[in-house]
Amino acid sequence: MQTTDNTLTGLIFNIQKFSINDGPGIRSTIFFAGCPLSCRWCSNPESQNRNRDAALACGDPKLTGRSWTIEEVLAEAEKDRCFYEESGGGITLSGGEVLQQHDFAAALLKEAHKRGLHCAAETTGFAAHEVFSEFIRNIDLLLFDMKHCAREIHREKTGVYNDVILENMRYAVAQKVPIIARIPVIPGFNANKKAAAGMAALLKDMGITEVHLLPFHQFGEKKYEQLGIPYEMADVKQLHPENLQAYLDIFLKEGLEASFR
Repeated sequence: MQTTDNTLTGLIFNIQKFSINDGPGIRSTIFFAGCPLSCRWCSNPESQNRNRDAALACGDPKLTGRSWTIEEVLAEAEKDRCFYEESGGGITLSGGEVLQQHDFAAALLKEAHKRGLHCAAETTGFAAHEVFSEFIRNIDLLLFDMKHCAREIHREKTGVYNDVILENMRYAVAQKVPIIARIPVIPGFNANKKAAAGMAALLKDMGITEVHLLPFHQFGEKKYEQLGIPYEMADVKQLHPENLQAYLDIFLKEGLEASFR
């Protein structure tokens, strides 16, 4: 008997099967539309609020997304339940910023937990505290995006201050939610030793021990062309782990379990 609330719908770009980099095991990653940040390097620019009109004008369904009910999302995800059970996987909510659709996301997580699915979420943590605290009630793992620890630099490059982000991060730690910090390593922003040292010290102080470093890449460049919007990072060279050992060492010296992804 169906008990899912299908009056709620969410705008979803994609449900990516067999994801192995968005939490433990084999997972289905659910990409939510909408993000209040305006990161210049974003590989999913169609998800940013500022680019919504461009995405709609483009007309590509992969960039515009469509409405899904909770039952539809979970029916698609549960097709791979056998892989989750064998590998210790599950579902991961991503984006965009999943907290932009917090009512739908919270209801989805609650129903997924009822069905015995491991639930992870990748988030910037940029949301009102009451929204965030409700959201994490059914989270087994938070992949917490961390851009920079300096307030003004964060605002300059992402469009928002990091005050509420750090507040929510500390709250999640206090609630004993397992957290992996994810740091995009971006030239001209945080790909320097000073930024690395600041973030490493802050994470250690918070009690977060595992860190994934994500070197800058150009995977999303073609999307900017499709959307007809300027890409500020077009001439910036990709970063590679073999050239970032000194950066990694800063986190390791703070006793963090840091690695490249």
